[in-house]
Amino acid sequence: MVLRRRDVLKLAGLGALGAVLPACGSQLPEPNVSAAGFGEDAKGSVRLWCRAATQAGVQVTVDRFHKVQDRIRVEVTPVLDSQYVTKLATAIRGRQVPDIVDIDDINSMLFLYRDALTDLTPLIAALPFRKAISPGHLGLAARDNRYYAVPYLADNSALFYNEQLLERAKVDPGTLTDFDGYLEAARRVRKLGPDVYGWSIAANSPGILGFVVQPHVWAADSRTIVGTVGSQRAAVAENKEVRRTLELYRTMWREGLLPRPNFADTGATWGSDFRAGKVGLLPANYSVSVLSADKEAKARTGVKLLAGPYGGSAFFDGGDNLCIPRGAQNASAAWEFAKFALDVPQQSSLPTGGYTPVRSDVATAQFRRSYPQAVAPLDRIQRGYAPPTLAYNLLFNQPDSPWIAMFRRAVFDGDVDGALEAGQRGFEKILEQAQL
Repeated sequence: MVLRRRDVLKLAGLGALGAVLPACGSQLPEPNVSAAGFGEDAKGSVRLWCRAATQAGVQVTVDRFHKVQDRIRVEVTPVLDSQYVTKLATAIRGRQVPDIVDIDDINSMLFLYRDALTDLTPLIAALPFRKAISPGHLGLAARDNRYYAVPYLADNSALFYNEQLLERAKVDPGTLTDFDGYLEAARRVRKLGPDVYGWSIAANSPGILGFVVQPHVWAADSRTIVGTVGSQRAAVAENKEVRRTLELYRTMWREGLLPRPNFADTGATWGSDFRAGKVGLLPANYSVSVLSADKEAKARTGVKLLAGPYGGSAFFDGGDNLCIPRGAQNASAAWEFAKFALDVPQQSSLPTGGYTPVRSDVATAQFRRSYPQAVAPLDRIQRGYAPPTLAYNLLFNQPDSPWIAMFRRAVFDGDVDGALEAGQRGFEKILEQAQL
């Protein structure tokens, strides 16, 4: 779930990583992934580290792997999200690395830019379903047109809506394609009753705000961070799409379309009002809106991708990547497990744990019948994105990040101009520090 995954991350990025892991990952030997027979008929033990938040789903895949073969045994070690970056960096520095790591995709870049990961480019290129793999995930594992991780599971943002409330309010879901459509729908739903609201958001959670608000900007093919990693700059103050997004939420707050508890919600109650049938529109993920809902709530829930001010669509391509650290002792067996994790049967079962597949071709007729609310990102997988940067946690996830400060100043204080200017300065300062 996004709340656990993002809000607990206290390690801010390259600066914190550098304190533990100097640029010495290249000192560890890189497995020869081009060797004949690599990733086939391997044997022995594979040491797998996974995020504690995704342990249950990972263990299911491991158990299935053990049932279909007896040559390889995968030993799972869960690591708390708040400790993951430091623990992995310490293991690399101590030259005692796991064979494969299941890591938050947004943190993949921290390690590949420290030369700590194995180049998997030829292995990924050889996958028969290569063109169906999530480009957003791959974008967080890329450097100089080489890939250092393979996507494993997706945690995507989308706009979930209550079909019953929209019908009562005479709102056609087909109009939910831009900000005008959002506001009209939210206003109509709000008129249904004093305890019914048009929209809801956990507005005091930096991680959730980054997860569900940024896609409005990306839907218009705009970015708040521009340039190549290592020489990036901020594009906030003069960003028309950011301004329109902040103005949208300001309008919804001013008109009472958002529940008042949204102001202080750190994510502890995220989506509960929607699942209870009291909210028409909820930007969230599959876990919050569908997996946690009862049968009745699931039946009335529809989904669309998030739109920009004047149209377009996008979603946050969160989730996990699988990486093989340099120095891995059984990299061949690790890759054999990774391929198994990407097979259709394993990918098709991800929604049972609140996640979605990273392969668009998994959206078969059977999958659509079983998980109708998990299909939207797969049908438009090219619209998934997450910022490839070394400073994501500092920019967006921290309680004092410039992103949440900008949002709250604009939305709750009504100072959009001041918020944008302060956001620009905050982004610039962090990017400058992270790229030293």
